[in-house]
Amino acid sequence: MDPYALKTLNAERRARRAAILVTDLGDGRDRIVREGDQVAGDLGAAIAKAFRTGNSGSVEAEGRTFFLNAHLPRPRLVVIGAVHISQALAPMAKIAGYPVEIIDPRTAFATPERFPDIALHAEWPEDVLKRQPFDSYTALAAVTHDPKIDDFALKAALDANCFYVGALGSRKTHAKRVERLLALGATADQIARIHAPIGLDIGAASPAEIAVAVLAQTIHAFRSRGLDVKGAAA
Repeated sequence: MDPYALKTLNAERRARRAAILVTDLGDGRDRIVREGDQVAGDLGAAIAKAFRTGNSGSVEAEGRTFFLNAHLPRPRLVVIGAVHISQALAPMAKIAGYPVEIIDPRTAFATPERFPDIALHAEWPEDVLKRQPFDSYTALAAVTHDPKIDDFALKAALDANCFYVGALGSRKTHAKRVERLLALGATADQIARIHAPIGLDIGAASPAEIAVAVLAQTIHAFRSRGLDVKGAAA
């Protein structure tokens, strides 16, 4: 590998940004393509697919053979609220391969006994995010139903272009949330990205069923990145 390409690739990995090393198997030349870079034709389509799936492999394009070595940050799920939904969602997400963090300043709820083996922050979101900011490979589920806790995290997730942003609450509740987020400086386009009410529409009723709906919507959002597709909210 070209030393400059290796240096660039390592820098992207440290910053939790996706990149693909594209190698022309005919002449051995390689280059780094970052997520969002425009690449035309069949090669561009193959690169876009590799960014969505994270799968590496060889492709035929423009009469040549290329090897695409995909390097994607591991997606993570941050849940605002140490509630019953979170207790069901955290172990499910871990099984699906999403590292989970729970943030809730209410120390009566955010306890290791309720969330064993889960990264837990009994702090306000604004304090945690100073140390561990969101990025585009973060999914956010805000489920406290408390604007004092949820709103800051939601605005931060929108600003960081998190790949999934969901918020618990009825449509009436969300309408009030929209007003507050606009007052915080969020744009209408940003707010339109919020899945609210949260989760796929599967008729979920119990906390565990809602957790299934949220996880399914999170996975859909991750796998459809770059497509003009949005999972149906419930």
